[in-house]
Amino acid sequence: MKVAHAVADPVRREILEMLREASLTAGEIADQFPISRPAVSRHLRILRECGLVSESPGANDGRSRVYHLDARPLQELDRWLAGFRFSWSQALDALGTEVYRTQRDRRSTRTDDQQTHDQQEKRNSA
Repeated sequence: MKVAHAVADPVRREILEMLREASLTAGEIADQFPISRPAVSRHLRILRECGLVSESPGANDGRSRVYHLDARPLQELDRWLAGFRFSWSQALDALGTEVYRTQRDRRSTRTDDQQTHDQQEKRNSA
């Protein structure tokens, strides 16, 4: 679950979102954060090690590295998370059941109260 660890960090998630739009150099990525370039490089290394990003040499000087998103490793994480997804239909069904049960109980209570009231009325008038 290296991928889960990688996406747990907000800076790395933001890097992934940036790379979803376009491939970027390390410098272009670093310019978007108030943290040091070495810190951004560490984040990129973690993303690279779990396969979420790949790098290639820059076109101009050969020294810069261009990073590209590879979302395929997220599929395994997505399959795992699917077992924990909140199901609105199940939650709404449960809510509907509770509303029905509450309404039924209130009607039953009102009917019992009315019968008790009617019996008291009969005794009082007799």
